[in-house]
Parts: sequence; structure tokens; C-alpha cells
Amino acid sequence: MAEKHFKYVIVGGGVAAGYAAREFAKQGLKSGELAIISKEAVAPYERPALSKAYLFPQGFARLPGFHVCVGSGGERLLPEWYTEKGIELILSTEIVKADLASKTLTSAAGATFKYDILIIATGSSVIKLSDFGTQGADAKNIFYLREIDDADKLVEVFKTKKDGKAVIVGGGYIGLELSAAMKINNLDVTMVYPEPWCMPRLFTSELAAFYEGYYAKKGVKIIKGTVAVGFDADASGEVKNVKLKDGRVLDADIVVVGVGGRPLTKLFKGQVEEEKGGIKTDGFFKTSVPDVYAVGDVATFPLKLFNDVRRVEHVDHARKSAEHAVKAIKASEERKSIDEYDYLPYFYSRSFDLSWQFYGDNVGDTVFFGDSDLESPTPKFGSFWIKDRKVVGAFLEAGTPEENSAIAKVARLQPAVQNLDELKEGLTFASKV
Repeated sequence: MAEKHFKYVIVGGGVAAGYAAREFAKQGLKSGELAIISKEAVAPYERPALSKAYLFPQGFARLPGFHVCVGSGGERLLPEWYTEKGIELILSTEIVKADLASKTLTSAAGATFKYDILIIATGSSVIKLSDFGTQGADAKNIFYLREIDDADKLVEVFKTKKDGKAVIVGGGYIGLELSAAMKINNLDVTMVYPEPWCMPRLFTSELAAFYEGYYAKKGVKIIKGTVAVGFDADASGEVKNVKLKDGRVLDADIVVVGVGGRPLTKLFKGQVEEEKGGIKTDGFFKTSVPDVYAVGDVATFPLKLFNDVRRVEHVDHARKSAEHAVKAIKASEERKSIDEYDYLPYFYSRSFDLSWQFYGDNVGDTVFFGDSDLESPTPKFGSFWIKDRKVVGAFLEAGTPEENSAIAKVARLQPAVQNLDELKEGLTFASKV
């Protein structure tokens, strides 16, 4: 098989790859210089759509509707765009070996690709219950959601198991968003998670109480403080129930597992420095190996705002880190300098009629503000996080674009606070910063 050579290669075809490609095109790119190698069969798309509109029974999203960079308000990059820009999209191609010393990548089919500069954008893989040897975890109709193929399978099973029983294992992002999508599809939904409340990595107990109450009003049953320890299947191999550690057994036609992800760094083990589970980079996403950059989920980078080193799994960081790495590559070639990455952590979610945004860091003390009454026609509430007498994080449910910008500004500027009571003013406080 003939060897191909490119000036730039992006390995991984997710959100980060698409945004990096757009930035390369903006910065100036000659035809044939850039290749994106992806194991997926489609051009880069906005992954968050999979757990939201893709699964809705009406007004659903389908490709080409959510190719990058539409998720951030940009132009939709259809497959033809890459052709027009002279970018080679090498799809349905899994890289199984990376030799960074010889700048060579090898695919499962035995094809080899040489590069001058490599961007690692391999993202994450889902953690599967079979990884832990959970009994019966290989039964049919137990699903995970990461790629478009996974979403397609879910859409099909929604049709065949109409009005059936669905069990969601996990109470984080995927658990909450998929529970809502499944309820909208008229499934009988139960969520199971071991923590004392949902989204424990971000939510306080007070924030979580509203969302759990809201979901319960929508008919989603929630079982906390226990885990799935096994699954039984029927004669055709389809899951029929979920066994919980506390002894309960739940009937199930569909099970969706959302218990987290792992950064896909295996190809590069022993070849690059790692830190906190990811590939260690500097403020320009350069790794310890010359001409190799890492972006998105796999990158552990300096978080200037909090004088820390972090790895962030979120679409916003995937987009921005990819763009920054490309700017750094081009600046280095032109012997120019750019500022280091200065990221404000940002997370958001939408489910049912709810929509929240969070900026900054969720450490220290918290002050809750606003109206979280479940009987209120328009609940609007949030929380500030305070460390060393400074506001370091801010959360808001049901914010307008202006209000969300105001809490982002608070998290970025980290105003000092003498009296915590003033934070109870919530958006009034934020508007003064």
C-alpha cells in the first residue's frame, strides 16, 4: 500500500478536528498540505447534538445539519468544503500504530501516513460496564452514546420498543440529557446512579434538588445510592432486567449507560509525557515531542486563570484548543508569537425546557440565589462559588444571552467579596461587576 505524506495530519475526526481544519483554512493552506484521519465514516460534526435533538421524535437533527462549525454559529463545513480547500478527509480509517520518532502513522488496513506536524485530536471513548466484568453487560439493547452510529441504533430501538421501559445507568450529562430525550419519546424512564444527587461533579445538593424534582414531575423515576451489578437477557439475547446492588431488579427493554469516558491516549503511551490522565502540553498545546500537538479531551494544559494544570472534556474547549494550536503552529512557522491559551472553563446543558450554563471553577463555598420553586412558571436561579474571598465560579439556569455573559464576566474577573450576602442578589450582583 502506497505511503502518503502530508505537511499536517490531524488524527481523530471529531469536533476538534473540524475546528482545526477551519482555522488552517483561515490561516492559509495549500492544497494537499492537511489530512484528517478519522475512524468515523462522516466528516466532523457537533457531537453534543447526539444526546439532544438527534433523539427527539419531532424536529430531529440529522446530518448534514450539524456538521462543524454550526454549533458555535459558524459556517457548516460539509464534506465538499474540505475538497474545495484541498484538505484530504480520510474516513473509516482507524490508526492502530503511531511512531512519533519516525513521524509515521499506520492504519488497521496497513496504510502508512507520514507527517511533518501532527495534531492529536483523538478525544475520548466511553467507559463500558463490560470493562469491569459486569455480569450480562454484553446483552443486546444495552447502549452507549459517543458516535453517530450509536445514536442511529438508539433511534431504531425507540421505534421497536415503543412505550417500553428504559433504564439509564449514570446521573451525569449523558444520564440527564438522555433521560429527557427518552421521556419525550414516551418511554418509561428510570435513572440509577450511586451518588447522593445528580451531576455531582458540578451541582451542589441545592442545585441538584431542583433538577431531580423537575425530572420527577416529568415522570422520570430516580434511584440514588446504588449501582447496576448485572443484567439478565431473554431467549433472543435482549436485555430484560437490571439488577441493582441494593437487591432491586428493574424491568428493562432498553438500557443506556453513561458512566464517563477515558481519553484516547493509548497510541502514544511511552512516547509523550502524560499528566492527570492526558497528554501534557504547554500553553500552545505543544507536547514533549517536537512537532506534535494535542488538543481537546486528551490534552492536559496550563489553566492560567486558576494557576493549575487541567484536562477538560467539553465541546467548548475542544473547539477553542484546536483553533489555538493551529494559530500557534502557523505563528511558529512565521516566527511570530501569540499569547498562551487563557481558557475560562465553560459547561452547559439543555434538557426538557431547561437550559443552564456554568463558568469558572466549582470549588470553595457556595451561595445560592434566585427562584428554584418547582411550581414557579419561570424558575430562574443560580449559584456562585467563592474561594479565598473571591468569586471563582458562576452557574445560571434559564439565563438570557446577556445574563449568561454577565456570569461569565464574574467568573473571568473573580471579584473580591467581603460580605457573602451580597451574592444573594444574584444577577444584580453580576451586572455590577
